[in-house]
Amino acid sequence: MNKFDYRIPYADTDKMGVVYHSNYLKYFEMGRTELMRQIGYTYDEMEKQGFYFPVVSAQCNYHAPAHYDDFITVETTISELKHVTVTFSYKVKCNDKLLVTGFTKHPLVNYAFKPTRIPQNIRELLIPHIESNL
Repeated sequence: MNKFDYRIPYADTDKMGVVYHSNYLKYFEMGRTELMRQIGYTYDEMEKQGFYFPVVSAQCNYHAPAHYDDFITVETTISELKHVTVTFSYKVKCNDKLLVTGFTKHPLVNYAFKPTRIPQNIRELLIPHIESNL
């Protein structure tokens, strides 16, 4: 699991003073990017090898709002690893209070956006971060 901390800027909130719902997808991406950096396989490295991880499915479940200047933690894990796809799961918390849960699903694709089997060396980096292995 990777934990990523973030202080909510005013620009992330709406007229009601809470974080605008779509910003959580941005926080998911930030958490996912940090997890990939932690395992030693950044998106930059992936693209140099001719691969992308586009989002094909995303889900957010909202439990409580976050507000301007809140200090949130995004917890990111891998919940599923298949031959071509990886599913990342997220928990967004503020002071240990659960705010949002969700997931994003990503196939590994080449430059032509053709789904590609995840190479063994990349699988070996991802496997230790599967949620059930924690």
